[in-house]
Amino acid sequence: MTESPLSAAPATGTPTAALLIIGNEILSGRTQDANLAFIARHLSGLGAPLREVRVVPDVEEEIVDAVNALRTRYTYVFTTGGIGPTHDDITAECIAKAFGLPLIRHPEAVRRLEAHYAGTALLNEARLRMANTPEGARLIDNPVSAAPGFQIGNVFVMAGVPSIMQAMLVTLDDRLAGGPKPLIRSIISSLPEGSFADGLRALAADHPAVDIGSYPSFRQGRVSTALVLRTTDPAALDAALTAVLALLQGLGADPTVVEGYGEA
Repeated sequence: MTESPLSAAPATGTPTAALLIIGNEILSGRTQDANLAFIARHLSGLGAPLREVRVVPDVEEEIVDAVNALRTRYTYVFTTGGIGPTHDDITAECIAKAFGLPLIRHPEAVRRLEAHYAGTALLNEARLRMANTPEGARLIDNPVSAAPGFQIGNVFVMAGVPSIMQAMLVTLDDRLAGGPKPLIRSIISSLPEGSFADGLRALAADHPAVDIGSYPSFRQGRVSTALVLRTTDPAALDAALTAVLALLQGLGADPTVVEGYGEA
């Protein structure tokens, strides 16, 4: 049976997500992306971890290719940027092409824009372009500036402006089927990571159910390291935590354990 282009990718095991950042201004360095960290942390908290991030320019072919590659590989795909009123805001058109759907002017999106701009004489054709979506799309609420994002299949199209994107993302929690929530512990040590790298390599191999990351820091001439342990298995976390502490203490360190992402 042929899958409908509107259907979401089937969720098997832990849901996974990808982020597609769209915009020449990101690639040129003119604008610094401020959305990735918020999205990654929010999705992690839902149990749908972010597994890949791509940045593409405002070029139709590259956007279409990236959307089609990501939506078949991950449970959810989120895009940011390119849904404004100007000529280089081409995301809606590209998403429609990726799904093989016509681009329409969504009646409910038009209604929301008309209500938002009522009495201002500011609702022109350029702003009405923000009501364009692929046929069959479901709108994503925009509590900040009214112009909605949209969902088609497993792709969620959001604004690039951080305050608007964040407001959009938090409205989607009831549409996202999350998996087990990650358990996170950080171990803060005054030792530089080169002092325990060999031992940590062996330890990580002994605890494959736990993701162990090492993050050095240099502040005011002092070196420190945060070791971050992530897993959904409480017993595996306890075992890995005990082993890491023993490794550091055996090297003369006095490590500190904190919940979540600690800073060295």
